[in-house]
Amino acid sequence: MSDVQVGTEIPPLKFPPISRYTLALYAGASGDHNPIHIDSDFAKNAGMPDVFAHGMLSMAYLGRMLTNWRSQASLRKFENRFAAITQLQDVITCSGRVAEIIEREGETLARCEIQAAKANGEQTLVGEALVAV
Repeated sequence: MSDVQVGTEIPPLKFPPISRYTLALYAGASGDHNPIHIDSDFAKNAGMPDVFAHGMLSMAYLGRMLTNWRSQASLRKFENRFAAITQLQDVITCSGRVAEIIEREGETLARCEIQAAKANGEQTLVGEALVAV
C-alpha cells in the first residue's frame, strides 16, 4: 500500500533569491540567452524594471520538487501555466498536494496540483503532475 493519498502534501522546496548570477547560469545551461533575462539595458528599453527570470527556470524548480518527492521514472505528466513574472530577488517556493488518486492502464497515479509562488504568496506557475505511486 502506498503512503500517498488524497491530501498528501509534497514536501515544499524553497530556493534562494533570484540573482543575476542564477539567471546567467540558467541561460548558459538552457541555451536561452534572450537578453530580456540577462541584459538590464535591454529589459529596461522593453519597459521592464530590470531583467527577470526565465519562466522555464521556475518550471525546472517545480520539476526538482517533484523528483525530490518521487523518482523521475515515476513522472507521467508535468505541465503548468505561467501566471506571473519572477523578478530579481524573488524567493520562490514550490509546493503541491495530491488532489486525486486514479487508475490508468493498470497503474495507480497521483494527480498532483503544483505551484511555484513568491514569498508574498503570488503564484508564478500553476500546474499539475501525474505521478506513479
